[in-house]
Amino acid sequence: MAARFGVRGIMDLPVQVTRGLTLASPVRQVSIAVPASRLVGAILAVMAAGVAAMPTAGFAQQQPPVAAPLAPIGGAVLEAVLTDDGQRIDQGLVWRVYSKRDVGSQPKLIATHREPTPTLKLPAGDYTVNVGFGRAHLTRRIVIKPGETGAERFVLNAGGLKLLADIGGAAPAPNTVNFQIQSDETSGNRATVISGVKPGLIVRLNAGIYQVVSTYGDANAVVRADVTVEAGKMTEAAVSHAAAKVAFKLVTQPGGDAFPDTQWTIQTLGGEIVKESVGAIPTHVLAPGTYAAIARRGAKTFRRDFLVRHGDTVQVEVIMQ
Repeated sequence: MAARFGVRGIMDLPVQVTRGLTLASPVRQVSIAVPASRLVGAILAVMAAGVAAMPTAGFAQQQPPVAAPLAPIGGAVLEAVLTDDGQRIDQGLVWRVYSKRDVGSQPKLIATHREPTPTLKLPAGDYTVNVGFGRAHLTRRIVIKPGETGAERFVLNAGGLKLLADIGGAAPAPNTVNFQIQSDETSGNRATVISGVKPGLIVRLNAGIYQVVSTYGDANAVVRADVTVEAGKMTEAAVSHAAAKVAFKLVTQPGGDAFPDTQWTIQTLGGEIVKESVGAIPTHVLAPGTYAAIARRGAKTFRRDFLVRHGDTVQVEVIMQ
């Protein structure tokens, strides 16, 4: 006998059932409704039996991950001073804490603090701490011990440098003088510590010898001087400039109107370029000396040599001829 089992709402599942060896023809078919819950339960039972019968040999049993034990916590209170016997610095500090460096890798920044005396709470171990005070700084290693809070004192060995400028016995006009501070010469090279320093600004530096480069204007009125910064002290250095203000015009006759968009090159008589600019009447500050003013307009070039002295304010006319 053949029977077709139908499940309402799930599927039609044709099943051929044969009893005995020989069936008479025609075959009588009977449809029997089986509840869906019974059919689904039977299917799940077969699937579970198949999974249970699967071989497990050769498959490693995966164990749940085991959390690493936490390192004990310790602490450290940080403070910084300018000199070994100096007072604690109470403002302007930046602390950076780095984890211990692994072989072949860079230290990892794990904390930054801007309060003067931060308290660290970290897992026990070695750390690197950098403290900055303006351009003065110090980096050293500290050790955090489990269950303890130690004190770490950083002696910056630093002082202050205040730079001033003098132009013919008077203070310079605003934004006409700037300073660059360079490190002491090492193997013939100097590194720039800070540039664009304005007169009167106090710069915090590690104690040592520095070279100050003062530039007045935008050309070659430059003065260099070595200064020494002492730990715990304020050093004041004044730089005097000798210079002249010079304006340039390209004209067809003396006192004539200037041509716009003229290309200018100011150079020494030896051919060293001092300044290049474009304009009708560019004005530059030059150190005293003798120069050549070269004006280019189109395919033509015109030249005039001239002399300037300290304190001059002059106009150099280059005549097209």
